[in-house]
Amino acid sequence: MSVAQVESLASLSSDLFYDILRRLDGATLASAGCACADFCIISREESIWENVCHSLWPSTNREDVKSFISSIGGFRKFYADCYPLIVNKDVPAIQWDSDFEFFEEFDYYDDFDDFDSVSPSDFVSIVDIRYKDKSVYSKVIWGIPDSDGFHGWFYSCPFRIDLLNNSAGTDGHEDEVTLSEADGLPPIMSIERERKEGKLWEELRDGIRLSWIVVNRKMKQAANLASWSPLGGQRHWPTDKDFLLRFGSVLPAKNILPCQLVECIIVTKFRVIDTAQEEGSPTTLKLMELSMQLEDMAGAHVNGRNSLLVLKEALSCQRSKNYSEVLESCHLYSKAQTELKEEKMRNESRLDRLCILSGIAAFVTFWFYIL
Repeated sequence: MSVAQVESLASLSSDLFYDILRRLDGATLASAGCACADFCIISREESIWENVCHSLWPSTNREDVKSFISSIGGFRKFYADCYPLIVNKDVPAIQWDSDFEFFEEFDYYDDFDDFDSVSPSDFVSIVDIRYKDKSVYSKVIWGIPDSDGFHGWFYSCPFRIDLLNNSAGTDGHEDEVTLSEADGLPPIMSIERERKEGKLWEELRDGIRLSWIVVNRKMKQAANLASWSPLGGQRHWPTDKDFLLRFGSVLPAKNILPCQLVECIIVTKFRVIDTAQEEGSPTTLKLMELSMQLEDMAGAHVNGRNSLLVLKEALSCQRSKNYSEVLESCHLYSKAQTELKEEKMRNESRLDRLCILSGIAAFVTFWFYIL
C-alpha cells in the first residue's frame, strides 16, 4: 500500500481535522490545540468538548444537564474545572495549645457574614462510577437532599449525602447497581477462597473509578471532590461479603473551622450476592452504599451549615492534573491527622498520671494529719 505525502496541513480539509480531534481525550485535545492555528480554532469548538465530557462523565449526556452546563459557561469550561483534581498541601502544623479543645467541640463554629449568600439549593451533584471504562452508575442531584427539614435541622446536624443505601436490603430499587463477570469481574468459587487470594478485591480496587462533581449555580463554578481512584478501603468489612472503597479530597476551611482543613470522604460499599460456586451462577456484586460527608482533622462530622461554606470555598481552590500530587496532598493530611491523635493521646496520658499522683498525694497528706 502506498502512502500519499502531504506537503502542508493547509492542503487537508478542516472537516478531516475535526474528525481527528473529536476522537481525542481532553488532555490530548488541549495539547493538540497548541500545535497550530487550525487545531487551535477547531479545539475551541463546544461540540468537541461536549463529546469529551460525555465520554468521561455519562451524566452530562442528559438534556437537562446539557442545558445547565451551557448556562454556567459551556463544556470546555466545565472540563477545565472538573478534570483536574483538588490539591491542598497547606496542612497546618499541629500543636497542643489552648485552642486544641476546639477540635473536640462539635459546636465550635463561628458566625459568618457570607452564610446568607449560600444555600443548599445552589449546589448540583453530578456523580459517575465506572468499572474498567464502562459506566455502571450515573446520578444528578439538584440541591442537597433533605435539606429543607423540620426547623432547619440540616444546618446543625452532621452533613452527609446518601445517594444509595441498601443496607437493609431493598429488592427492586430503582437505583440498583450490579457488577458481574460480564463486566470483567473474576469468578470466585467461595468467600473463604477470596479471603486468602484477594483476587476479586484487587480487580475491584484497580478497576473502579468515581467522580463526584459539585457545581454552584450562583457562582457558575464546579469542582470534582472525588479522587478518581480509591484512596483506601477495607475488604470483608463489616461482613465477609462486603468490600468498602474510599475516595475523596482535602478541602480548605480557612476562616470557617479552626483546623483550617477538612476531608471530603466518599464511600462506596459493594456486597457479593452471588458466587460462581454453582454452575450457571456467575459472580455478582451489588452496590450497597454511596455516600459523601465532611470530617475535620479530629474526625468529627462537619455540620450542614459549615459544609455549605466549605463546598463553596472548594470551588475556587488549587487543582492539579498530576495524580501523584493529589495522593501527596492526602498523605500530608493523613500524617497531620495521625500526629493530632497521637498528641491527644499523649496529653490524655499525662493528665491521667497527674490525676493519679494528685490522688496519691492527697491520700498521703490525709493520713499524715490523721497520724
